[in-house]
Amino acid sequence: MVRNLKDSVVLVTGGTGSFGSTMVRHLIDKGAAEIRVFSRDEAKQDNLRSQIKDPRVRFYLGDTRDRQSVDNAVKGSEFVFHAAALKQVPSAEFFPLEAVKTNISGSANVLYSAVENGVKGVVCLSTDKAVYPINAMGMSKALMEKTAMAIARDSQDSDTTIAVTRYGNVMYSRGSVIPLFVRQAIERRPLTITNAAMTRFLMSLQESVELVEYALTNANTGDLMVKKAPAATVGTIAESVAQLFGADSKNILEIGVRHGEKLYESLLGVEEQAKAQDHGDYFRVPLDTRDLNYEVFFDKGEVHLEGVEGYTSHNTTRLNVAEVTELIKALPEIKELING
Repeated sequence: MVRNLKDSVVLVTGGTGSFGSTMVRHLIDKGAAEIRVFSRDEAKQDNLRSQIKDPRVRFYLGDTRDRQSVDNAVKGSEFVFHAAALKQVPSAEFFPLEAVKTNISGSANVLYSAVENGVKGVVCLSTDKAVYPINAMGMSKALMEKTAMAIARDSQDSDTTIAVTRYGNVMYSRGSVIPLFVRQAIERRPLTITNAAMTRFLMSLQESVELVEYALTNANTGDLMVKKAPAATVGTIAESVAQLFGADSKNILEIGVRHGEKLYESLLGVEEQAKAQDHGDYFRVPLDTRDLNYEVFFDKGEVHLEGVEGYTSHNTTRLNVAEVTELIKALPEIKELING
């Protein structure tokens, strides 16, 4: 079902974050009638309010853990982009129950509220770390996905379409590696990398917005949507930043893999890739609609996994230093730094 954002009422949870604020500006350009920003940080809300200064943007202070504050923001919304989450890997490692409360229970609050209030479409944002998770943040996001799909499975007769999107490293998002490299290069300090051979997907914030909008307009309920993206090694990314800002590309210090990190990112596991449908720039993994009466699947399998690979940053298109440099130069934040 194709959905039009123009003249619609849209809620963005986590609306003051890197993705959320980019989506808010995108919705303004799309001509949304009302854009609701839901988050718990009043300082970030005030900062975004002063930047945007648009009467169509309304701010809702609350927490996804609190169902009443969620209901206040969801009621009357037509579409919901659910980006609110605890995303920092080290924080979740030390406080895993906090990740459970926000990423799983908080997401369930948003989804149940959306179904009960007749929202037309919900897109939940997930991460590559949910695929074969090895850290608490990834595990909580994996269970967020399972929760979304379970609610979608139980709500197939409702008016609400629920979809999940996954993406990997978003360039220049808050807490990502490129802003760190840029600061280190400008200050002529060593660029600290964990492992030069690590690979990471490269996607801009605008491309992450396009993925979420594609899911909203094209997904069936319970679908998992992934955008194809190129990748590069961490060493290549560091060298590109160093060259771009005139730093010594040999002044790169390898500090070792941090707790909870992977050598490469996975956007689709082997089992998911076996069921994925190729939509050109995107993959779609449809909802498994089985219920608890699934004895037939013990007698006869449905998917053959021999020779199937997952979709990872190791086997996608690999970029070299020059190609990564061109991608980084196109980022609005980098243009501003260079022009400044």
